[in-house]
Amino acid sequence: MAMYNLSRNNAGAFTLLGIPGLEQYHIWISIPFCFVYLVAFVGNSILLYLIAVERSLHAPMFFFLSMLAITDLILSTTCAPKTLTIFWLGPQEISFPGCLTQLFFVHYSFVLDSAILLAMAFDRYVAICSPLRYTMILTSRTIIKIALGSSFRSFCVLVPCVFLVNRLPFCRTHIIPHTYCEHIGVARLACADISINIWYGFCVPMMTVIMDVVLIAVSYTLILSAVFRLPSRDARQKALGTCGSHVCVILMFYIPAFFSILAHRFGHNVPRTFHIMFANLYVIIPPALNPIVYGVKTKQIRDRVILLLFPKRA
Repeated sequence: MAMYNLSRNNAGAFTLLGIPGLEQYHIWISIPFCFVYLVAFVGNSILLYLIAVERSLHAPMFFFLSMLAITDLILSTTCAPKTLTIFWLGPQEISFPGCLTQLFFVHYSFVLDSAILLAMAFDRYVAICSPLRYTMILTSRTIIKIALGSSFRSFCVLVPCVFLVNRLPFCRTHIIPHTYCEHIGVARLACADISINIWYGFCVPMMTVIMDVVLIAVSYTLILSAVFRLPSRDARQKALGTCGSHVCVILMFYIPAFFSILAHRFGHNVPRTFHIMFANLYVIIPPALNPIVYGVKTKQIRDRVILLLFPKRA
């Protein structure tokens, strides 16, 4: 209780510096950063609009895709506006509750994204390996249970991080050399032992995401096994085509995510500027690319986007 009170008494506003070492280039960095964020915001908003208004897109795959779009909007909007303010106006203050809120949604979006990609892999597995039972397995009730279970699991994994930071006393500096609040970056400012923060913040979310990766790999192993047993080459190509966009999104999500996590945990010789630059790119580039990938590789969405943007030509 004494530590909790000390934390509350000392945790005033924090100051976000931006990208240390690149302060003179902030205004130039903000141009592509702002453009990519706008692409992410507009692309995911269009995707959600199309899925909501087009009855032909009211299918489990597109419901999970809408969840992915919402999560990407949360992730990018949690960080990008504050980051742009820092780039344009210089270091910015953020309150301790605001920092905790940002910290929670950044990490929550990451774990929830992983859970949604697992749900989408399960959807593709059922569609290809048990097509005749697809509507029986993925009923509306089952989809809602998957959505609620994924959200609840992500919430339970990340809430302890908020309490672990909230208990810390901050009696040294309140300056964060970053563009947004993240768990370990904030915890390292505390004048107390943060071993539990380091181990929980690395092991629990990491194990959760690794479990998702293993299950996705199992799903796609079974999918490929089923696809290559199909007698027709056209049938094999069609089955693989339905998974192509999902595989692209999986690679765009997990490869930079694991690189960033491992570099942050073990890459002590990697310059801090690189860590922070990469962390900023990660919160906007996958959200910007996901709707583009699905728009290009999914015929139903591609046709609706053309109809929406070029109604006369359509």
